[in-house]
Amino acid sequence: MGRDTIADIITSIRNAEMDKKEMVRIVSTNITENIVKILLREGFIENVRKHRESNKYFLVSTLRHRRRHKKGPYRTIFKRISRPGLRIYSTYQRIPKILGGMGIVILSTSRGIMTDREARVERIGGEILLYIW
Repeated sequence: MGRDTIADIITSIRNAEMDKKEMVRIVSTNITENIVKILLREGFIENVRKHRESNKYFLVSTLRHRRRHKKGPYRTIFKRISRPGLRIYSTYQRIPKILGGMGIVILSTSRGIMTDREARVERIGGEILLYIW
């Protein structure tokens, strides 16, 4: 039985936020690298660097936290949509808008992993991986 790398990313980030950690370590694969790049570009994480440990590569991500005068960490909510047991596909016209466009949808398309805005511009649909807000 294979591993669900996308669920591993979500769980690692969620657990690090709840434990108020500043950094999270994620196993580096092509899918995880692309999703972390989107999270960095959209501002959900602050920094990413690649780290090698005994012939395995890891992505070390710095989580975004609230300003000092506010309580708690910056809370990011992830919702896994398509999963190994149930794949969810959508055309570009039917890609949902999360919080009226405030959140993002990450899709796996024939042109790579991209956000909902990029997929609408390129007029391409695909597998809806997760919602983030």
